[in-house]
Amino acid sequence: MLRPRESFDQRILSCDLIITPQPSRLRSMHDVFGNCVGVADFDGPARELAFDSRVRLDHTPLPAFAGVDGEIEVYGGTLPFDYGPEDLPDLHLSMQRHWPDPAGVVDAWARRFLRPTGRTRLQALLSDMTQAIYADFGYRRRLERGTQTPLETLALGTGSCRDYAVLMMEAVRSLGLAARFVSGYIYSPYEGPASGRIGGGHTHAWVNVYLPSCGWVEFDPTNGLVGNSDLVRVAVARDPRQVTPLHGTWSGPATDYLGMEVDVSVEVDGWVGADREPAMAG
Repeated sequence: MLRPRESFDQRILSCDLIITPQPSRLRSMHDVFGNCVGVADFDGPARELAFDSRVRLDHTPLPAFAGVDGEIEVYGGTLPFDYGPEDLPDLHLSMQRHWPDPAGVVDAWARRFLRPTGRTRLQALLSDMTQAIYADFGYRRRLERGTQTPLETLALGTGSCRDYAVLMMEAVRSLGLAARFVSGYIYSPYEGPASGRIGGGHTHAWVNVYLPSCGWVEFDPTNGLVGNSDLVRVAVARDPRQVTPLHGTWSGPATDYLGMEVDVSVEVDGWVGADREPAMAG
């Protein structure tokens, strides 16, 4: 899953995938979530397997809560609330909890963002939760497979972008909201804390939350971002295991495997179109 999803806010201008060695068969398909999936088969042995994906796209992010004129508006939704009967069947599985929380630790953490009395504005709650993970947890790049459980992330106070996305998904689900895991890329002008963006150089992960009249709104707790500015969406799913960027099987002696290297570079490529929108290349 390397090809970005096309939408009103990101349009692919060119997309090339070079695979070494050349596969005997390469086909494309859409999975159940509408993500683009490439499937490659190989006939013979090789010393190295490499995937070089180069994409140029027109990235035109809008504010997460935008009115008809593009200006940020105050979203009127509050908790408690229920999704409408026309949306609920399709959102049901995205509302279900995926990780055990027998003592209600994640529930209690999520309830910290509710007002003690009266109704809680969803826009404020989700923004505050995003900022709290960004401010209170220490980012740690993890090369291990899979994600930490939300309980592990809360206990450790550290994690990677995918760990923070899982924690926020489970927290908002505990409040009755539908949430999805997003895999993609982030634009960071340079590496290091001073860049203002964490997660560059590798694939990145964040969260979608469904809000009536707004649709799927993006939140990046790793960087404290509300909306998809600097975020290039590649794949969405209910569970991070459903959007692994690259996976497969190989045969041979165990000693043959020497490791894997991943490098992601996202750059501003210039200006295109009548409205002078930025094109991003990765």
